[in-house]
Amino acid sequence: MPADYEDEELEEELEEEEPRRPAGRGQQRRYAASRRKRCQFCVDKVDTIDYKDVGLLRQFITEQGKIMARRKTGTCAKHQRRLAVAIKRARHLALLPFTAEHIRTGGFPER
Repeated sequence: MPADYEDEELEEELEEEEPRRPAGRGQQRRYAASRRKRCQFCVDKVDTIDYKDVGLLRQFITEQGKIMARRKTGTCAKHQRRLAVAIKRARHLALLPFTAEHIRTGGFPER
């Protein structure tokens, strides 16, 4: 028997023995690595966050008026602290709302 004939038989046997199975219990699943969010202020090299820049501050508050978390926005700790101070100053001067519009005007339901 030629040597290459035996190699072909071994390859065929190996292919038949172990069919591929999907990952089940106890087996790890690999997910595509997502890109880490970068701090927008660090990328733009911003030193101070101006409380009068309402357009910028609105990007970092939710529809309810809450300050968004760092893990959602990707800001670093230093800029998140400065951003929170700027949002609070803008709220105090009535440049930004404390709550959403529907909560302010809604009031209590009548009985």
